[in-house]
Amino acid sequence: MSTLNLEQFSAHLQQLNFNLLFTDALGWNHPPASERTWQNDEAKDIHYQRRMVAELSGVAVLEIAAEGGWPDEAQRMAIWRQVSQSHYENLLIFLDRAEQPTQSLWYWVKRTKDSETGKPKIIPRRHEYFRGQPVDLFASKLQAMVVELYELDATGRLPVLEVARRMESALDVEKTTKRFFTAYQEQHGNLLAEIEGIDDERDRRWYASVILNRLMFVWFMQKKGFLDNVDYDYLPRQFAASQKRGQDRFFGEFLNALFFEAFAKPNKDRAPAVQKLTGDIPYLNGGLFLHHTLELDVNKQPRLGTTLRIPDRAFEGVLNML
Repeated sequence: MSTLNLEQFSAHLQQLNFNLLFTDALGWNHPPASERTWQNDEAKDIHYQRRMVAELSGVAVLEIAAEGGWPDEAQRMAIWRQVSQSHYENLLIFLDRAEQPTQSLWYWVKRTKDSETGKPKIIPRRHEYFRGQPVDLFASKLQAMVVELYELDATGRLPVLEVARRMESALDVEKTTKRFFTAYQEQHGNLLAEIEGIDDERDRRWYASVILNRLMFVWFMQKKGFLDNVDYDYLPRQFAASQKRGQDRFFGEFLNALFFEAFAKPNKDRAPAVQKLTGDIPYLNGGLFLHHTLELDVNKQPRLGTTLRIPDRAFEGVLNML
């Protein structure tokens, strides 16, 4: 399987630069020059702008910015039908505005047949990304769409059916299953109750989400083999090792080092003790592993493990869920 360049991917996604996300991080081609600029269009009285940001073997990725803000579902479908007349296989990325957008909605439509009647059937799939949101969920989805040079033929293309298959693999998924959502809510509540050093309940709830987002990203990294020389059980192993070193040290000692030293600093800037504790960890120059406001005291100094604490028992259920 082709490997996603997470550093490039994170930087481009956080900036909502979808041209570079597809061409640099995913290995797709730049669009024809004639389609790179915004063009005005209309579908059933819906005025919108469109431009292509990437293509591969005739499969097009287009940004869409509609007048008046977000189009509703009927409008999105009307735009998709119109675009499909010229680009049969496509992915539409709806933006809240054409210039300097802050929100995106990825819109891909699955073509299938009704299981009972056999008639053609279309099923829209939607995936949202907002500026500042963690990139882990999108990274896990779009891994299937990465293209390496060695996979391309002499003209720089893949068979169109293969490109369509990869898009389906990446985008034909539900946002989250009911089972996982229920388990997530339960563990969020358990974690919330165990946080020490944050008095305001809204802030504790917010911080519980921050910790869970980081842990889900680390879990994704380990399952892709990106941590400590392809350790697919990195977090459970480190949790067990932390408990052997002493009680309630996973948050203040290990996660503190992993988040703010290993992920946040190049190897040359990490203390030997940190490298020994965390192992071989890639440097990620992203906002997910910068100190949150709630993790700093009034003097802007880190307080994990001192005035901000989470006992080990809070992480047992989280790791089991993941």
